[in-house]
Amino acid sequence: MTTTTLVDIEAVQTRTIRTLVVSQAVGAVGVTIGVATASLLARDISGSESMAGLAQTFQVLGTAAAAFLLARLMRARGRRIGLVTGYLLGAAGAVLAVVAGVVDSMLVLLVGAVLLGATTAANSGSRYAATDLAPEETRARALSVVVWATTIGAVAGPNLTGVGASFARSVGIPELTGGFAIGAVALVVAAGVLAVRLKPDPLLVAQSMAPVTAGDVPTRSWSRFTATVRDVPAVGAAVVGMACAHAAMVTVMIMTPLHMEHGGAHLHVIGFVISLHVLGMFAFSPLVGLAADRWGRSSVLAAGGLTLLTSLALCGSAPEGSSWQIFAGLFLLGLGWSFATVAASTIIADRTPLSARTDVQGTSDMAMSLTAAAGGALAGVIVQELGYPMLAAFAALLGAVVVAAGLATRRDGRA
Repeated sequence: MTTTTLVDIEAVQTRTIRTLVVSQAVGAVGVTIGVATASLLARDISGSESMAGLAQTFQVLGTAAAAFLLARLMRARGRRIGLVTGYLLGAAGAVLAVVAGVVDSMLVLLVGAVLLGATTAANSGSRYAATDLAPEETRARALSVVVWATTIGAVAGPNLTGVGASFARSVGIPELTGGFAIGAVALVVAAGVLAVRLKPDPLLVAQSMAPVTAGDVPTRSWSRFTATVRDVPAVGAAVVGMACAHAAMVTVMIMTPLHMEHGGAHLHVIGFVISLHVLGMFAFSPLVGLAADRWGRSSVLAAGGLTLLTSLALCGSAPEGSSWQIFAGLFLLGLGWSFATVAASTIIADRTPLSARTDVQGTSDMAMSLTAAAGGALAGVIVQELGYPMLAAFAALLGAVVVAAGLATRRDGRA
């Protein structure tokens, strides 16, 4: 490879990272701006408190399906087409959420929620796009910078809820749909940034540098995933570790507001705790990536599991209402998730053959969403029957699996 080619690859990688940071920040606004009102809109349309969580459940299921399908599209057409498609599907879902509010249709809302899930899948897929051309010694940092960009949208989105309500009143649509209308615009903008700026496509460039023939790999996506896990056990361990970390985080996070409310905590205090949690998830990811590059992905993955266990011990001991344990516990819950997600994602990028890369990455993200959906469904039952401390104990089992996954990837060699 010539020096000119090396310089060109470095320039493409720099352009890729900058583009992904912008699209991730804008796209995250589209993902989060409707979160605060989705359950309320579902309740108002359905007339039932018990159906309020259906919109979020269908969005998670949409994320799982989209992660798998977009991975297949990216394998054939590249990252740019796949990510743009994900954001445009999400924009269509946001528009359907507005229509659902106008025509008072729960069915339309749930279809829109499924399509909105494609946005989360695209956001997750962006982190892998950052690794396609990154040198192995800086791959975790490249991935983590894109994860960090989510902080911008994750913080800005919920704070635009009031703006969305004002906009809705001005155009004569239900107040709770205003956030979705603004979100649709943000998602179209994110898609436009990727369509114009993500050239040349990093995955297609990587494929052109290491061409493979059809006979080298299985022909079906699931077969490529299973073949990779069989040949490289560290990849399977990383997928399991990342999925369990995500499930542990989601199950406890979604029930914490209820635990605090039962003790009389004010809404603004609950909101501050969730903000601390989001800060832990995204704000420190560049430092996590630096640690993964310097001290090894396996060590950081195991450290993520230990951080999750510490956070769950604090949450399990927290009394109802507001307490220092719940503040510290939710922050560490987000930080443990960051450690595990950045490290496991980098192991997958490191150890997966290029010919199977998008299939393994898409399947791992699908696994994350499905485990989160299952954990979320169980969380309410556990809290109702056994209480919040038992929920933390259940999540601690998942945290222990994350530690074991880190140790397993270390035994498998390069990770």
